[in-house]
Amino acid sequence: MVMIMKNKIDFVILWVDGNDKNWQKEKEKYLNSNEVDNRNIRYRDMDNLQYWFRSVEKFTPWVNKIYFVTWGHIPEWLNINNEKIVVVKHSDFIPKEYLPTFNSNVIDLNLYRIKGLSQYFVYFNDDTFITDFMSPNDFFKNGMPCEEYGEMPILPYGSAFSYTMLNNACIINKYYNKRKIYKKNWRKLINFKYGLVNVKTFLSLPYEKFIGFYSSHLPISFLKSYYEKLWSMEFDKCDSTSRNRFRTKQDITTYIIKQFQILDNCFYPRKSKYGKLFIISNNNKKIINAIKKKKYKMICINDQNEHVDFEKAKKEINASFEILLPNKCSFEK
Repeated sequence: MVMIMKNKIDFVILWVDGNDKNWQKEKEKYLNSNEVDNRNIRYRDMDNLQYWFRSVEKFTPWVNKIYFVTWGHIPEWLNINNEKIVVVKHSDFIPKEYLPTFNSNVIDLNLYRIKGLSQYFVYFNDDTFITDFMSPNDFFKNGMPCEEYGEMPILPYGSAFSYTMLNNACIINKYYNKRKIYKKNWRKLINFKYGLVNVKTFLSLPYEKFIGFYSSHLPISFLKSYYEKLWSMEFDKCDSTSRNRFRTKQDITTYIIKQFQILDNCFYPRKSKYGKLFIISNNNKKIINAIKKKKYKMICINDQNEHVDFEKAKKEINASFEILLPNKCSFEK
């Protein structure tokens, strides 16, 4: 029998308004290197944040608090007087020596400093959405985060992201013995709930060290105490990453915290089909269909294609959200 999650669960969502002129001016002041990830697609806005809030109210009304993390800009339509919303500026929780920052890795690594944040929280990027009813037990069971696990090689495709995944893996191999971990906990690391992801894990087993990890790019359930663990174990690496104003190849990411939780056997296996990652393209029928028919409980609509007709894609995708979530919620004015 599965216990009902009685602890308060918070949501944390990061948002940036790439059209904010003041933000743009400040960002330009600190651009001085070609070694940073400053592509415009990292900051352009799909203009569908309202659907994120509507989905939360409709599909996860049990959430305790929503921590809305922002540089300082707030959508005009957002009802910040809603008792569940806590607006958190970067300067409210990130140490001043790391500010200003335009690096999501810096923001992510310091989230545990947010005043009042629960031990149990779910991290959302603003391109991740809930699209069907979910319970607290979809995120945490028996006090443990729900996750799917998979081991797979890190693909060396040249982006800063692939380097950060390698940096994470180096730290993980420093503290965790792969053979011992699998021997002790193989039933949870190779589980039928992960489906075909298990194939990648099986193919990775011959290697003595962890060679990389599967990532669904979906919302992540975190225990705040594991942030504290990472900072205590790898302060220098957390500190150096936090001093990078833009993403660099030297960064680490909070994916490492997710892996710490899993490799410590502090997680509950979850079906990989809970959610789906989609990449915006010039043919978004699969995204539109997934939203309208609620094919998954969560989706990520990732914008990484510089050659896509962005305005057309935005219009089509948002029209499908309007069908799923046509009514204003209490988080809107």
